[in-house]
Amino acid sequence: MIVHQLAFQNWRNLKNNVIEPCETINVFYGDNGQGKTNLLEALWICSGAKSFRGAKENEMIEFGQKQAKLQLKFYSHHRDQQLELAIGEKKSILLNDVEKKPSDLYESVFSVVFAPNHLSLVKDGPAARRGFIDFALSRLKPSFITLEEQYNRTLDQRNALLRDLNTPGYMEGLLDLWEDSLARLGSVYARQRQKYVEKIEPFATKFYYELSGKQETLELQYDGVDVSSDNEGYEKLVTALKNARETDKRLGYTTVGPHRHDLQITINGISARNFGSQGQQRSAALALKMAEAEVLSQYFDEKPMILLDDVMSELDSNRQDFILNKFSGRQIFITCCDPASVLRLKQGKSFLIEKGEIHEQAIE
Repeated sequence: MIVHQLAFQNWRNLKNNVIEPCETINVFYGDNGQGKTNLLEALWICSGAKSFRGAKENEMIEFGQKQAKLQLKFYSHHRDQQLELAIGEKKSILLNDVEKKPSDLYESVFSVVFAPNHLSLVKDGPAARRGFIDFALSRLKPSFITLEEQYNRTLDQRNALLRDLNTPGYMEGLLDLWEDSLARLGSVYARQRQKYVEKIEPFATKFYYELSGKQETLELQYDGVDVSSDNEGYEKLVTALKNARETDKRLGYTTVGPHRHDLQITINGISARNFGSQGQQRSAALALKMAEAEVLSQYFDEKPMILLDDVMSELDSNRQDFILNKFSGRQIFITCCDPASVLRLKQGKSFLIEKGEIHEQAIE
């Protein structure tokens, strides 16, 4: 996946422009609030995903305008392609002059994004790590979205029954039915997560080791039901649900299952969440995202573009140098504030962004 040209019109605070990135490293630098992240957001939206900042679509349109447009010329699946996307009263997407839905873009425009909010993968509670795994799996297997929805609906039904057990007309025996269904769905759900973590673990470990100058080791462990088959997972989960029934009745919600699982991240055998430095936590989160990109590459036989927003913050000079000059083999877009970072760039392109204006700079 290589972007040859990106054109934007009425896109947030960016002045209407056309940029032509190189096929390796592209660095966009400037002060805060100048439009750097808006540029990465435009590239990310072209992949059919929602804003990685949680923004609504109407917030992406320049103030006072009715419509924003993006045009992407890129190489993917062994051919040149073109995407035209318009956001306004109506959203329209044309891929090679054929109308598409956002979900249709996942297998044409490949990208992986790292943004400051992704530090939650390491610093925050289990929900952020579960969300990371689930989103990544949904991009690989559309059927996983259905599985996740079915599990959550069944979970809601069991929780509702737990809260209403004292209501006349309800029978506790109904819990057996919901627990059986929840265990069957949950065993498949957890097993798919477990297998995904097993896929990304060697990539994340290798990337982190090299990023740290071969000084530190990263390990990942899916903290759920460790099983070798869906049937084994079903037996363990249905037993766990029955054992937790009295506690769950008292609390009014389900305390066991994939919705409670976690991804353990350790650096040199120590919890990255509890004891990692800011730089180590950022490096670990970045390693997870790069591992996500590697699995995407294998699954679709297409390397995604890498979007790194404010990745240099809290990284030492050696780790910055690795990202700028030793992280090769794919097209990368990086934003940063400190122009000193650009001086470390040995090849590629750099762009200064000031008040929405983008100016390509020579690399000296």
